[in-house]
Amino acid sequence: MSTLRFKALETLPFKDFRKDNSVEIPAKLSELFCENVFSENTMREYLTKEAFQSIMDAIKKGTKIQRLIADQVAVAMKDWAMSKGVTHYTHWFQPLTGSTAEKHDSFFTPIEGGRAIERFSGNLLIQQEPDASSFPNGGIRNTFEARGYTAWDPTSPAFIMGTTLCIPSIFISYTGETLDYKAPLLRALHAVDEAATNVMQYFDKNVTKVTPTLGWEQEYFLVDSALYQSRPDLVLTGKTLLGHSPAKGQQLDDHYFGSIPTRVMNFMKELEVECMKLGIPVTTRHNEVAPNQFELAPMFEEVNVAVDHNSLLMDVMARIAHRHHFHILFHEKPFAGVNGSGKHNNWSLATDTGENLLSPGKNPKKNLQFLTFFVNAIKAVHEYADLLRASIASASNDHRLGANEAPPAIISVFIGSQLFRVLEELEKVTEGKLSPDEKTDLKLNVVGKIPEILLDNTDRNRTSPFAFTGNKFEIRAVGSSANCAESMTVMNTIAAKQLSDFKKEVDALIETGLKKDEAIFNVLREYIKQCKNIMFEGDGYSDDWALEAEKRGLNNWKTTPEALKQEMNQKFLDLYEEIGIFNHREVEARNEIKLEKYSTVIDIEARVLSDIARNHIIPSALKYQNRLIENVKGLKEIFGEEEFKKLAKEQMSLITNISENISTIKLGVETLMKAREAAKAISESQEQAEDYCNKVKPLFDVIRDASDDLEMMVDDELWPMTKYREMLFTK
Repeated sequence: MSTLRFKALETLPFKDFRKDNSVEIPAKLSELFCENVFSENTMREYLTKEAFQSIMDAIKKGTKIQRLIADQVAVAMKDWAMSKGVTHYTHWFQPLTGSTAEKHDSFFTPIEGGRAIERFSGNLLIQQEPDASSFPNGGIRNTFEARGYTAWDPTSPAFIMGTTLCIPSIFISYTGETLDYKAPLLRALHAVDEAATNVMQYFDKNVTKVTPTLGWEQEYFLVDSALYQSRPDLVLTGKTLLGHSPAKGQQLDDHYFGSIPTRVMNFMKELEVECMKLGIPVTTRHNEVAPNQFELAPMFEEVNVAVDHNSLLMDVMARIAHRHHFHILFHEKPFAGVNGSGKHNNWSLATDTGENLLSPGKNPKKNLQFLTFFVNAIKAVHEYADLLRASIASASNDHRLGANEAPPAIISVFIGSQLFRVLEELEKVTEGKLSPDEKTDLKLNVVGKIPEILLDNTDRNRTSPFAFTGNKFEIRAVGSSANCAESMTVMNTIAAKQLSDFKKEVDALIETGLKKDEAIFNVLREYIKQCKNIMFEGDGYSDDWALEAEKRGLNNWKTTPEALKQEMNQKFLDLYEEIGIFNHREVEARNEIKLEKYSTVIDIEARVLSDIARNHIIPSALKYQNRLIENVKGLKEIFGEEEFKKLAKEQMSLITNISENISTIKLGVETLMKAREAAKAISESQEQAEDYCNKVKPLFDVIRDASDDLEMMVDDELWPMTKYREMLFTK
């Protein structure tokens, strides 16, 4: 066995396999919930009534918090945090790097007389000034323009990590452009709240606020830390660039929902305890399809809090995995030939009166309300499918989309055959004023029966990127490493735009003399006609669907550069500006950042692959080939020429095959490096990304195929890379 692999296996924490490392868990996990969160209950305890009400108004009504109140909140936060051993605070934010960021400052403040106190003011709570020069900005600012601001988001509660008070914040440039995921998301949430509340006045005038909700499902892989460290490709890129598939992978489907290994269960138990303390309401854990792949999911929450919780969870998971001698992989496709990982985003709308707007009611009026939001969601996706596709585009997600564990890149909507038939009935609605019989038939026999239909709804369609699953839409195409905010910003933006347009169209018909219900039915009928091409109930993996989608005029942007190019469509630029999410410059900057990230990821992968191939694979193959040559020479000395030809035939064939694969790898690396250098020299971001996609990335396969062939030829003791069978089946 190679030295690298031997050391990796030698350092496995075998003692941990033999004892229970489980953390102490109380009889009720609920006793821990929000223990380390400046929650509503904690605020009631630490804040004055005036300060508490001000925070609640900011959360529920979006009102501003006065400086005097901010001072009170800051002191209360400090006192609460210090009672739990906290010494520092930080504005916790989500820059466009894809990870979270924080700069810690101490409460410690020197005062006269050689003394010191702990101090935290409203000014420090509301705003900080981290260095913004090294964060992605898409050309908005120069490197020497370092100033940026983080600003407190009172709608997401502060929390404690270790000895640090973390304050969720937005991040903006000195000139006011957004440099993070949170700021545009908050704008989108405000827009859809306003638009949906206006539409709800048709049905319930008591509704004064509509809150988008999100329930994400996080998939991930666990790999033993020692084995992870033995794979340079995993360490540097988050995925394996080489590796022959094991004889047994996921073919038997025996891992899915199977018994959770003890060592993994210990990790999950500690993770759940920490999640409870941080107010992350995780409720589900299970084995996923691939070996060493798992999933957890929480209860639904308000979108902004849910996004923060998912970003926080990914940080916590990595830390706890380390304590259990695991490394966690969020890459969408870390292992070729087995299931990849996604992060399904389940989206809905809830009112301040306790209703889910995507859940049917008990009477025709409530079902007309359901159909209004249901059809408008479909119409929004139909109108802005390319924008939704761009929101989930990344180099890592390209490996997953269209494979047998993720929907294709074609954006379609699945609603189930029964609901599809309901929409077909609505499509037949007479234009203009309805007769009494038509109205009765429609309300009782079509709209009135929706709850009964949904009790036995069509099976969920895992091949659809946007599927209705009973009382929510599931965006299945989001990648496991992604920040949920990007797809949620797009979804809520397009929903806000669509609901605003719907309200205008219905009001215009009412002004012509139509009654409210008739006007709603007329508009919905037209929407259904316009959207039929995006509704698809079949197998999204089939080749037939790709052909059918093309006939329907649906786009199939298979790669990130293709998808991101659509983002700059004038229609989308105008949408963002109209709804108040981004100005044109901000969209251009974000597009530039994503293109640059794509090119950088492929460039790093190319360099790592070339390095491993030249410095690990070829030398090991040559070493084994030399052994074979020595063996052949020995056979020739012992046996005569005729006998030697018979005995050495297989060895000679093996030597030849090794030589051919070594030559293929060497030539492949040289070709790859030339292609990489040519792509890197391109200055225009879109063109460069396309070059990396079309001319650099395809060359990986030549090197990988030859290397994987060698893996099956070279002596296991000499092979330098930890193999799939060793990484995927650790217990």
